[in-house]
Amino acid sequence: MKKFLAFLMAFAVIGSVLAGCGGGDKKKDAPKPAADGGKKFINIATGGTAGTYYPLGGALADILNKNVPGANASAQSTGASVANVNLLKEGKVDIAFIQNDIAYYASTGTEMFKDKKVESLKGLATLYPETVQIVTTAKTGIKTVADLKGKRVAVGAAGSGTEANARQILNIAGITYKDIKPQYLSFGEAASALKDGNVDAGFVVAGFPTAAIQDLATQHDVVMVSVGADIADKLIAKYPYYTKVTIPGKTYNKVESDTAAVAVKCMLAVTDKMDADTGYAIVKALYGNLDRMKAAHNVSKNITKETGKDGMSIKLNAGAEKFFNEK
Repeated sequence: MKKFLAFLMAFAVIGSVLAGCGGGDKKKDAPKPAADGGKKFINIATGGTAGTYYPLGGALADILNKNVPGANASAQSTGASVANVNLLKEGKVDIAFIQNDIAYYASTGTEMFKDKKVESLKGLATLYPETVQIVTTAKTGIKTVADLKGKRVAVGAAGSGTEANARQILNIAGITYKDIKPQYLSFGEAASALKDGNVDAGFVVAGFPTAAIQDLATQHDVVMVSVGADIADKLIAKYPYYTKVTIPGKTYNKVESDTAAVAVKCMLAVTDKMDADTGYAIVKALYGNLDRMKAAHNVSKNITKETGKDGMSIKLNAGAEKFFNEK
């Protein structure tokens, strides 16, 4: 009997030790099996399926899946820049395509993000310019930004990034909305209004050539208004997310000369939840496979490592910073 009791006591001790090593409440204590095989899921927020961000996001997902060990990346259609910032903030996506000015507004709590600062945003890279194009027709007589005074100007939809761009450029040139007749129209609406003579000029923020302006140029003599170096330099000094660009002559029908302009940039953003190693791996994979991006959309011809920090409006992910600092 004593031997039997000793056996039972020894068995109980062994059982308690095993329980202490993970044999407790399975729902609370037991580690979940790695059913995903150690995969790193990366959700990429893009834009509408008819836009530029969506095919580029699909290409980026393909690049990461083939070049980043363990990556399981996928792209999803979204409402683009502003919506993407909120998706990042809420932790619903890991990478987002956004305009660098929108990133700046979010990180500083200004413009459409007033009192809604998103301090967790980090940058991976700036990709290509989304040019602020000021378009008019020959019959208006408008040739310079100063000539916009007293005119009916389509400044973008209310609360949009385009409207902020228009207001900032005009203000640097010494023009306020009191000096013009602002019309809050999207660029498609602006082009239609220019066709019909309902506005004198319009701000269009998009990669060039822009279909709406191309269409306008088939029916009217289009004039592209230059943003001179004096305005551009002051603008960039105040708003570092802008960069200088040139719209080449012949981009639009009968516009023979180059046009000096400024641009915001499409960029890739993440949050401070992304570690440096992952950030480095993503950026390295992107720039090592630009042919795949170019195959997705022609605008990718402007993506280079040398311009990957141009117009960066927020702090870089540490891994991305490491990559760009490498020779």
